[in-house]
Amino acid sequence: MVREGGCGCGAVRYCISGSPIFVNNCHCTQCQHQTGSTSVVNAFIESDRVELLQGQLTEDVVKSGSGGPHIICRCSECGVAVWSYYPRLGRLGAGVRVGTLDDPSSLTPDAVIFVSEKMPWVALPPDIPNFEKTYDYREVLQRERVERMNALLQKSQA
Repeated sequence: MVREGGCGCGAVRYCISGSPIFVNNCHCTQCQHQTGSTSVVNAFIESDRVELLQGQLTEDVVKSGSGGPHIICRCSECGVAVWSYYPRLGRLGAGVRVGTLDDPSSLTPDAVIFVSEKMPWVALPPDIPNFEKTYDYREVLQRERVERMNALLQKSQA
């Protein structure tokens, strides 16, 4: 399956091939500050499955929860964040902002994380596992997706 997406002004277009390894809805205060919203939904996928079709990206580096560099890739025209690279995987895996997909409803989060930091008026979906902080992906994801994640982690450590 190929999903396409883009920024708010239309200058950036991209596509992702295949299914993400996992999709998280994160409510941590860092995500709140970095997005200006109550949470963010990221689809984590191998970077070689993400293709920039048109436009130019800029990169902003902010501190991640682990203290390492979180690189946010934005449309150089309108500044909308389309994906990020996180310290754990570097540029091997991208966290694509699900809200920038042409059909964001095509992906459902595997988990809601950092609910301990969510806004008190945010209701959690009853059918999606939620966690006070984070979770062990090996306990939540299907075997094939765990294997894909493990392969990325091995590459990042090499």
